[in-house]
Amino acid sequence: MSGWLQTRRLFVVILALGLFALAARNVTDPDVWWHLRTGQLIIQNHAVFHADPYSFTRAGQPWVDHEWMSQILIFWLYCVAGWGGLIAGFGALIAVTFLLLFMRCPGRPYVAGAISAWGAIASVPSFGVRPQMFTLLLACILLFILEESYRRPKMLWWTLPIMLLWVNLHAGYALGIVFVLVFLLGDAVDYAFGNREAVQSTARLRNLAVAGLALVAIVPLNPYGIAMYRYPFETLHSRTMLSYIGEWSSPDFHQGRYLSLLVMILATMLLPALGARGLRARELLLLAVTMYAALRSVRHIPIYVLVAVPLLSATVQTTLQENGKGGWLENPSPLTRIKFVVNFVLLAGFVVFSGLRVRQVIRSQAQAEAKEFPIATIAFLASTHPPAPMMNHYNWGGYFIWRLYPEYKVYIDGRADVYGDSFMDEFASAYYVRGESWKSGLEKWRLQTIVLPPDAPLITVLTLGGGWERVFSDGQAVVLTQSR
Repeated sequence: MSGWLQTRRLFVVILALGLFALAARNVTDPDVWWHLRTGQLIIQNHAVFHADPYSFTRAGQPWVDHEWMSQILIFWLYCVAGWGGLIAGFGALIAVTFLLLFMRCPGRPYVAGAISAWGAIASVPSFGVRPQMFTLLLACILLFILEESYRRPKMLWWTLPIMLLWVNLHAGYALGIVFVLVFLLGDAVDYAFGNREAVQSTARLRNLAVAGLALVAIVPLNPYGIAMYRYPFETLHSRTMLSYIGEWSSPDFHQGRYLSLLVMILATMLLPALGARGLRARELLLLAVTMYAALRSVRHIPIYVLVAVPLLSATVQTTLQENGKGGWLENPSPLTRIKFVVNFVLLAGFVVFSGLRVRQVIRSQAQAEAKEFPIATIAFLASTHPPAPMMNHYNWGGYFIWRLYPEYKVYIDGRADVYGDSFMDEFASAYYVRGESWKSGLEKWRLQTIVLPPDAPLITVLTLGGGWERVFSDGQAVVLTQSR
């Protein structure tokens, strides 16, 4: 026990507990519900889906379910431990990711820990029970392997099993290939301009090139084969995903939750210029690529953090060494009785705090679900069975799949890649009553029931225009059916 109360170890334990408490979030992601249903059906049917089973608007259309293995894990964890298991499990997964990020930071632990915590706070908007968290962990592992391979070249080949797992968990696997290519290009630039100490040898460049080709060759080893090559690029170039889905839009720095990111971006631009430690070509390229991604889409902020935090930590610690500061924890003093008691109280306090925090999140899951999703509306639909086809709100599609499928198929859900740009535009046109063709979607699909938020312009127009009857309403949703 006394070993864990040494100041260095205690610092790491407290950091881990703090990260876990920060990462534990209620299950409110709109997509988690169809992930749960899909994981359930994959386990029951012993097969993955290749066509859409959930909607009447895209029934039978091709579907690349790139998260199939994540969905199995999510549903399995839900079956074993319920919502608490999902909250605690993904909280632990995120905490492990940022502990690994802390381990990648050089130098004194208190500086690395503080900057790692800073990065975690900046990444909070992307946290949750979602397959993307597997990409975050695997991206951090891959960066660790690439960095360590300069000292231990054979570690480079561990990227291959990582990629095999990654390509079946999430389409974010493309990041792994991008990272290898950036390391290769950066090292080639360093080598060409005479900074050969940073590269070591031309054999290093050959090994990186071979590893990159091997990773590309592994991609088809998934249930969808070569289709997985194009999937990430189709997603990144989807116009409507960038237009309609909040996490694909750029961060709004007028909002306080993005202040940590803004300060980190400014720090990564200013500190290397002011400090004595220059950045290598691969580091500059990694920063440029991931900073662009974070500024383009909120969901890419954690990827930028994985790159920026170790570089910031190295820069700050170099500056501290030059100024002769920051020596505490470098040569820790012996563990006296007083320090033992103080450290024990600190550890106990953080254990209690983290436990209470996670317990509070788990106990509030029902309230969080009721706040974000129309529970009363679902109960009404399940008991009265209004006629189908039924239009639903985009953010509720996954919830309807979890609660009402297969009795009802959805009009739309969070799988924007399945529906495509033209259909997303059609839904937006109807929802906001835009243009002259806003009625075409309703007529095309012969809708009999509409379930949307009370403030939806379509609800107002149909209610005033006649032909539709309001059969249910509360603060979250209104149900309209065609008048007879």
